[in-house]
Amino acid sequence: MDRRMVVAGLGYAGSAIAAEALARGFAVTGTARDPARASPPSGCAVVGFAEAGRAIAEATHLVVTAAPDEQGDPVLVAHRDAILAAPGLGWIGYLSTTGVYGDRGGGLVDESTPPTPGQPRSVRRFEVEQAWREVARQRGAALDLFRVGGIYGPGRSALDEIRAGTARRVVKPGHAFSRIHRDDIALAVVAAALAPDAVRVLHLVDDEPAPSADVVAEAARLLGTEAPPEIPFEEARARMSPMGLSFWAENRRVANDITKRALGIAWRCPTYREGLRRILAEECATR
Repeated sequence: MDRRMVVAGLGYAGSAIAAEALARGFAVTGTARDPARASPPSGCAVVGFAEAGRAIAEATHLVVTAAPDEQGDPVLVAHRDAILAAPGLGWIGYLSTTGVYGDRGGGLVDESTPPTPGQPRSVRRFEVEQAWREVARQRGAALDLFRVGGIYGPGRSALDEIRAGTARRVVKPGHAFSRIHRDDIALAVVAAALAPDAVRVLHLVDDEPAPSADVVAEAARLLGTEAPPEIPFEEARARMSPMGLSFWAENRRVANDITKRALGIAWRCPTYREGLRRILAEECATR
């Protein structure tokens, strides 16, 4: 049977997922608010988001990358009927966030840890996860809930901040962030799509939760420049946006062992060190 994937949201992660799926033999259609302005990978068809119902109805696999708004998940709001009626749809993947775990005071969470979202946006994400569970149950499709850490990759990393002169080494003792390279999101999502198994919670985070100051220092080292000075968090917080402060308000370390075993994968970028080097290597290859 032909594998036909719809990627609802050809953004930063969605485009990488589409490229990975194409390389693994899927026929891929991605959605965009404005198809004329989209930059899909070669071989990926593009349709307008509002007109995606037909593609979804013909899909065997559906990946949802769009963030929810006050009305809920935009894909469910616009296309629930098409999803429920899609005869060949056997797998759904939803990109959620590790924010659903809330603040754990630096403690470890794994794929079996009950969510306790604290931020309003994380509450909405968890509510949408439950909505997808119900839709998958009604459709009789397998479902993977991908709880994703901080996303970085080409054009969106500490390397770019160092070059732009905007990097800051904010230090908050005991605080670490879990992150994931964009290409490892694509790796895991397509691996999951190829081996569906009922309903799973999967963690898209690398092997080393780390302070952001360490990532900035490594980026500076790789670029052969001096790292910016350390700034205590209490000093830096006065210049942070409410959104920025909300990320620093929570501290957790996210495990991934269950996910990697379930999917039979090893990360291309096990830590931010390999991830930053991968970005530089890609830059050199495209010059």
